[in-house]
Amino acid sequence: MSDTTNSDAKNAEELKNNDETQAKQENEDVLVHDDDNKGSAGTDEAIQEVKEDWKNKYYYVLAEMDNSRKRFQREKENLIKYGNEKILSNLIGVIDNFDHSIKALENDQDPRIKNILHGIEMVRKQFTDVLAKEGLNCIDSVGQDFNPNFHEAMAKQEAKGKRDNEIIFEYQKGYVLNGRLIRPAKVIVAENNTKQEDENNNN
Repeated sequence: MSDTTNSDAKNAEELKNNDETQAKQENEDVLVHDDDNKGSAGTDEAIQEVKEDWKNKYYYVLAEMDNSRKRFQREKENLIKYGNEKILSNLIGVIDNFDHSIKALENDQDPRIKNILHGIEMVRKQFTDVLAKEGLNCIDSVGQDFNPNFHEAMAKQEAKGKRDNEIIFEYQKGYVLNGRLIRPAKVIVAENNTKQEDENNNN
């Protein structure tokens, strides 16, 4: 009877120990599982950060490439428009010489001189037409309002019947290349002092 009791007690003790061991193992398994979940969550966040970082870099490089392409296109267009600016600027002096020759001969009544004058005018027109195709054009001056962006005022002069700041005489022609000023026109501008005259009349 005593042996049976001891055996039952021993079995009960072993069952208890087994239960505790199993419970302990389950707790450890739960902790390991929790740690695995935390590690997985941390890994996912790190991966997402890397993805966002590379995405931002990709968009940055894409934007830089687009800006470079646009900048290259602008530089190409400017080169086409203004690459021959220096040589065309020098050719303006040739046009000036044509104009001086025409002015010197235009009042001569000799038929031979008139023929020469006609030939000079034809050559000048052909020459300026070629330059115009390259974008070089003369600035309109006489009869226009003075524009400091394109005209250089050499003097102001009273001119009845003309509005103030109207250009009444041109000393030297001005030129632009595809809209860019190459040489301003040198002009005389009307200034009639109409305000002063009105004040004097009122007095």
